[in-house]
Amino acid sequence: MRKLNYYEVLIWTFIITVMFTMAIPAGAQDKSLPNITIKDLNGKSINIKNLGDSTHPTVISFWATWCKPCKKELNNLHEVYNDWKEETGVEIIIISVDDSRSKAKVKPYINAMGWGFKGLLDPNREVARRLNVSSVPHTFLIDKTGNIVYEHKGYISGDEYELYEEIILVK
Repeated sequence: MRKLNYYEVLIWTFIITVMFTMAIPAGAQDKSLPNITIKDLNGKSINIKNLGDSTHPTVISFWATWCKPCKKELNNLHEVYNDWKEETGVEIIIISVDDSRSKAKVKPYINAMGWGFKGLLDPNREVARRLNVSSVPHTFLIDKTGNIVYEHKGYISGDEYELYEEIILVK
């Protein structure tokens, strides 16, 4: 078996990286939200299955307080959220995967940032596991019937505009 040279390794690394950060059309996976109850930032129980049961599309973003790309994504979404909400009625819900040791930081962090998103806690990653979230940020778009119609792993600046185009399609 021959060894790969430096450039072959570089090319394969690039290809694998692109594959893991690409948007994944969720229609092929035929996913719906799981029937799992978790807590919001005030300790109220929320069933995830009911998040997409509405008259508007819903964005669900999995994040963590220690994740720099997550914070960048949520800051950029915050900047456009009011316009998007006015145009499409979209709701953005953020689900923290901070574990039991760091989940106490989530509510103060969200309040300090001034994000207008509904926040939920998934410290045991039960919802994340059911939706195959292996890393954060991981963003889903839910249509009015509760089906996942789009998902995106990772974040680079500008990804929010791709998300917006998908929101327009399901509005």
